[in-house]
Amino acid sequence: MKRSIWMAGVLFLAVTFWALFRDPGMGGEPVAAAGVPEAAKRAVVAPGRVEPVSEEVAIGTELDGKLAAVHVEEGQAVRRGQTLATLVNGDFVARVRLAESAVAERRAELARLRNGARQQERGESDAFAAEARAVLEQARAERERRRYLLERGAISKTEFETADREWNVAQARVEATRQRASLVSAPTRVEEIERTEAEVASAEARVAEAKALLGKTVIVSPINGVVLRKQKRTGESVSTQMAGPIVVLGDTSRLRVRVDVDETDVARVAVGQKVTIRASAFGEKTFAGTVVRVGRILGKKNVRTDEPSERVDTKVLETLVDLEAGAELPVGLRVDATIGS
Repeated sequence: MKRSIWMAGVLFLAVTFWALFRDPGMGGEPVAAAGVPEAAKRAVVAPGRVEPVSEEVAIGTELDGKLAAVHVEEGQAVRRGQTLATLVNGDFVARVRLAESAVAERRAELARLRNGARQQERGESDAFAAEARAVLEQARAERERRRYLLERGAISKTEFETADREWNVAQARVEATRQRASLVSAPTRVEEIERTEAEVASAEARVAEAKALLGKTVIVSPINGVVLRKQKRTGESVSTQMAGPIVVLGDTSRLRVRVDVDETDVARVAVGQKVTIRASAFGEKTFAGTVVRVGRILGKKNVRTDEPSERVDTKVLETLVDLEAGAELPVGLRVDATIGS
């Protein structure tokens, strides 16, 4: 009798289990019936770090030099184009002035060539020509007088040759003044104007270069944002070869969280998923966000939890989460992100 009761109980249990697995509504849903692994239904929890929507923008210098002034402080709001720092730039100012002087000189020369000789220059040329002709007439008369005396034996041949030489010199001087008058009166040659125009353009280019270098001594903000860190002070030297920016900026009008998703969870993260952000500093308070970007390559961890058991050799996929407007969290704060919650 007892054996029959025991057999009946075993049979009842067998039928019950068969019914449960045959009809999901009567018991649980078996893994095989759902077609989705149970692990895939869980939310992804990963560490992250708060950052500005612009990410951190490190502002350095394009020139070597010394800081004449750093005009901002940490936490100060800045606007795009605002001066952040200035380098000592007296030598660059002098270069600009020197280059501008060269331009003025070349432009004056070009104007002179285009306008031709002044009336005073023409008058001076005519006066020189008249003087040369007078000297030639005097030398001609003296030469003729000595020729007459030489023919009558009153003077030596040497004395005549001296007068003849002076007459030749006077002739050459008249020709020189004639050529000068012709040059003064003639229009400027095209090639001379073109050459001087090229010199003006070259001088103007040197001014532009000098002003560009001077402009690089003034460091301005490329974005609207906040000074997150000030790493250099007035009087410190800066160099394009030395690491470290002058200031670090960020646009904190909106915040993001850069989340390190473990490589084992990458298949369960997608753009558009809702995210819940928690930080130990804020207790039970949560902040909502949305996945806006999922990385395409695995890399090293960006965020460490400081847990002794934490593995540092695992690969992670960077995922960006936009926080909803109104979230006020300090940049750099470590948080926990629950994706798909």
